Amino acid sequence: MAVVGEGLHKVIKNGSIPQVTIHLLQLRAGQLLGSTYFTIREAGNLRKAGESEERITAVATWRDATYFTDAERVALELVEAVLTPNPSRERVPDELYAKVSAHYDDKALWTLIMAIAHIGFFTPAALIAKPIPGMPPGRNYSE
Repeated sequence: MAVVGEGLHKVIKNGSIPQVTIHLLQLRAGQLLGSTYFTIREAGNLRKAGESEERITAVATWRDATYFTDAERVALELVEAVLTPNPSRERVPDELYAKVSAHYDDKALWTLIMAIAHIGFFTPAALIAKPIPGMPPGRNYSE
């Protein structure tokens, strides 16, 4: 698990997308998944990056908030599309793909995909093993 996690970390830190965008996307993913661990972790990462409490709080209601760039908005829209069930149509329609592609080149698009995959990979651990929010990796599980 650690090897795959390290590989995903390396990919999402390749510089093609600002790390703040990755943290915003992963915070929204944590909210959608109902994971306190992911939500606290990513809110903390955003604070460490100097983001305002208003921006962090507004991630939950990003569609109505004025705090996000167009590129950040499309990243948030993409993670919602991937993680929200949509039984009547495809989750990522061509129109959304075109919006994402207008803001992100191929490398950046794959970085977004891997940032979502990173959350997806660790979701079972976050929901089943219940890591302790706010504790560093490796010391975040009770004995």
